[in-house]
Amino acid sequence: MEDQQIIEMYLQQNENAVVQTAQKYTRYCRSIAIHILHSPEDADEALNDTWLAAWNSIPPHIPECLRTFLGRLTRNISLKHIRSESTLKRGSAEAKVIFEEVEDWLRSEQDIEQQVSEQALAEEINRFLDGITGIERNVFVRRYWYMQSIAEIAEYHGFSESKVKSMLFRIRKKLYAKLKKENYL
Repeated sequence: MEDQQIIEMYLQQNENAVVQTAQKYTRYCRSIAIHILHSPEDADEALNDTWLAAWNSIPPHIPECLRTFLGRLTRNISLKHIRSESTLKRGSAEAKVIFEEVEDWLRSEQDIEQQVSEQALAEEINRFLDGITGIERNVFVRRYWYMQSIAEIAEYHGFSESKVKSMLFRIRKKLYAKLKKENYL
């Protein structure tokens, strides 16, 4: 079924929209949740929360791209699960490592929300990503959006793990410099 048809079903509050969404996007959304949570049980819970969130947000929100919308919901819900006490006990070590990689330069003496809106910052990061090579962008997005491990990224691209680590370090350094130059940090 086409995305627009599924969205129309949501707009009409047709419960079959959730069934169609799950049939079409479970694999995609589950892969996002698994990479973040590293637990099949937590991933399944995040998926159920994703379908509920989609049901509750369409309408009033009408997504331009259903796949991206669902991916973002899944990611945000999975990140919230990481913060819960039970998830921390089962381990989300990869997510903790990812946050540690960028935490130093995300700190600022002023509150970032006071400096710029989240949308402006997101647009600046998107402009940055448009300006780097496709491979760099893919490595960066795999690590910081999909939260894949260094080993998974290296295997996907046929790189050594040290090459991926070096690429990520250089990309973070470039992004930090750009955000600092544009007064986001």
